[in-house]
Amino acid sequence: MAEKLRKYRAKRDFEATPEPSAADASAGEAQRFVVHEHHARRLHWDLRLERDGVLVSWAVPRGIPPDPKRNHLAVHVEDHPLSYIDFAGEIPKGNYGAGQVKIWDSGTYECHKFRDGEVMVTLHGEQVEGKYVLFRTKGDDWMIHRMDPPADPGREPMPERLKPMLARLAELPADDAAYAFEIKWDGVRALLYSEGGHVKLESRNLTDVTPRYPELRALGRALGSQDAVLDGEVVALEDEGRPSFQLLQGRMHLASDSAVRRRMQSVPVTYMIFDLLYLDGHSTMELAYQERRRLLDELELADDHWRTPAYHPGDGNAMLTASRDQGLEGVVAKRLDSTYEPGRRSSGWLKVKNHRRQEFVIGGWTRGEGGRSGRLGALLVGYHDVTPAKAEERGEPQRLVYAGNVGTGFSDEDLVRVGQRLEELERDSSPFDGRQPARGALFVEPRLVAEVEYGELTKTRTLRHPSFKGLRDDKDPSEVVLELTEE
Repeated sequence: MAEKLRKYRAKRDFEATPEPSAADASAGEAQRFVVHEHHARRLHWDLRLERDGVLVSWAVPRGIPPDPKRNHLAVHVEDHPLSYIDFAGEIPKGNYGAGQVKIWDSGTYECHKFRDGEVMVTLHGEQVEGKYVLFRTKGDDWMIHRMDPPADPGREPMPERLKPMLARLAELPADDAAYAFEIKWDGVRALLYSEGGHVKLESRNLTDVTPRYPELRALGRALGSQDAVLDGEVVALEDEGRPSFQLLQGRMHLASDSAVRRRMQSVPVTYMIFDLLYLDGHSTMELAYQERRRLLDELELADDHWRTPAYHPGDGNAMLTASRDQGLEGVVAKRLDSTYEPGRRSSGWLKVKNHRRQEFVIGGWTRGEGGRSGRLGALLVGYHDVTPAKAEERGEPQRLVYAGNVGTGFSDEDLVRVGQRLEELERDSSPFDGRQPARGALFVEPRLVAEVEYGELTKTRTLRHPSFKGLRDDKDPSEVVLELTEE
């Protein structure tokens, strides 16, 4: 027995860790098992089987597979004492396996095979019930496979590459009681996929932006074994707690991991979670908004870098007034009975803004004068006359319509960053169809999208008092059309 637990004891200082020593082991009446959820440097699960006076153990990074279609890696680790079967607690920092250990499941098991390279058992637990085989692939690397049918016959695979549902620009709805109202967050939209504690974050144009926001990976730890797809907005908050799209610019366009790590100290981000699209093997998208929000609230997702902001059924006018008083962008009205429609700009969701603001395609620029001599003076921006789908329907290409110049709102960093991008996209001819900018314009390929706030549109649909808010790389330029308010 001492030899079996030699590795276990050698890795631990029992005066510094609350883990049980090998001296207090006691055999059970039946063959027992435990699955620990271990929040160490990387979240994983530990499967431990009582065998010959010890717990034979495997670390399973993605948890016990619920479906025979998916095998999971299981790394064989040192045997543990039998008393570890009841252990739960915090292993202090600086110790081997430091982090929180929870009992995720426990019970008894039947043994069908237990030999070098292959272990076949039937587990009888509260969360895991079924026949499994573990088999060695190379060295300490094994795989774990469920041999029985799925534990949940109706389980659906996690959806992939979903596009977020979008809201239509509108005034406050007349039938207030049919809607709930949320703050409209000034950031970038992202769907978060968490599976077995591992997180992936995708922007609305399906770009993987996980490396840009490493502080959000810990959300996978918070969800643990609960597989989920979340919808929300990544924001950077000012000292007063208001989201700032311009502040977020300092995180959106970084090119290297080292630059991200440096900037995340001065510009941390927060993920504002407002919808739940999938949970533990089942899509929630066909459920009503109110039911999805109930399930989301039950997850109790709240931390320094993520929140689940409240929603308010009815009284949209009060909510809009409060958002205006706090200097926020506006509100989103969501029908309580609305389902989630990926990729659609649905009338079930309405965005009501305090300020006119939207994306425009950059088609050119002018050189600056005076203090901006030799640098960017103004952007020449426009919008497409129709969406790509409408263009295909009518059998004609989209037209990029000139909407005016944007010459204010730039920080010194913006002038440098945007100027460099424009120089890379130079072209000889104008990308605008119809009305053209004044002479002296420099043209670019229409691949960049700018967020612009403006006072109003003239009769010719030219921007008045526009101000640059930042570049958006999360929206396809071809999708940029003029947003008009729905009454």
